Amino acid sequence: MSAYVVSNFIIYCIINAFTPGPGNILALNTTNVYGWLKGKPLFFGIFVGYFVVQVICGLFVFFMGAAFPELLLIIKYIGILYILWLAFNIATSKPQETTATQSASFLKGFLLQFVNVKIYIFGITALTGYIAPITTELFWLIAANLFIATMGCLATGSWIAAGLALQRIYNQHFRLINCILALTLLECVYSML
Repeated sequence: MSAYVVSNFIIYCIINAFTPGPGNILALNTTNVYGWLKGKPLFFGIFVGYFVVQVICGLFVFFMGAAFPELLLIIKYIGILYILWLAFNIATSKPQETTATQSASFLKGFLLQFVNVKIYIFGITALTGYIAPITTELFWLIAANLFIATMGCLATGSWIAAGLALQRIYNQHFRLINCILALTLLECVYSML
């Protein structure tokens, strides 16, 4: 794998992991409402769920690649369309208000990841766009998805740690931050082609 592809894979992972998504927004809001100690069960549920979903994505790509290798190419181009859509939506989005959570349980955080479409698309797009063109060995697919899950957990942790401070900074500079993220995602698309 070339350094160019690896660096763009990492950039894609960082942007996807650190941009707002259901898990990050829920973690930020839970920190604001419950604090760290009462929110811990939910946070750990988010983390564990992230890893489980990413292993599922790795297995999906492995078995689909073995049974239907041409399907991975189709999924790659669907992923490219998703990244373009994501770049557009990031560039044009505005900060959103969060709503209070009903509870901060492990199960709520864990189950959230199973309905979090963003991380499924994130994992499958990363594999089909960056990893599968080089190798479809199960070890490397799962390793890449574990890296993705680790990045996701670090990102969610940063949203937890930042609490309102991150929200305030983002609200003040959201247009510049969003444009930079969108342009960087376009570079990621270029590297996949």
